[in-house]
Amino acid sequence: MSLFKEFKEFAMRGNVIDMAVGVIIGSAFGKIVSSLVADIIMPPIGVLIGGVHFSELSLILKKPIIENGVQTAAAVTLNYGNFLQTTFDFMIISSCIFMFIKGINSFKKKPEATTSKPPEPSNEEKLLTEIRDLLKEKQN
Repeated sequence: MSLFKEFKEFAMRGNVIDMAVGVIIGSAFGKIVSSLVADIIMPPIGVLIGGVHFSELSLILKKPIIENGVQTAAAVTLNYGNFLQTTFDFMIISSCIFMFIKGINSFKKKPEATTSKPPEPSNEEKLLTEIRDLLKEKQN
């Protein structure tokens, strides 16, 4: 079998195509949620904390080196604000995906509860039940 034929067979499987559609829709959904976080949710939070943007929060570990008015070495910073922003984005994105999946699952048809009879006992169980009942009668 030629390499091209094998690849074509692999690429045309239903699961691969479904997965590709899922990835494309997921990336578009990710852009929507990222815009929600950056453009809708974060500005009011920034106002509440005094106009500070999370991405600007950092801790200077080493100050920049400036010689003769020219910066020769950049400052070394611990950018914890970026970490907070990314964590916050993740929490919002994961909660949106959870709500989205929960909504989709509510539209699915729920399986009806079966009201079938319990299975009838086997011949061995019937025989053992009779033996047990006879032994109880002897003891009384």
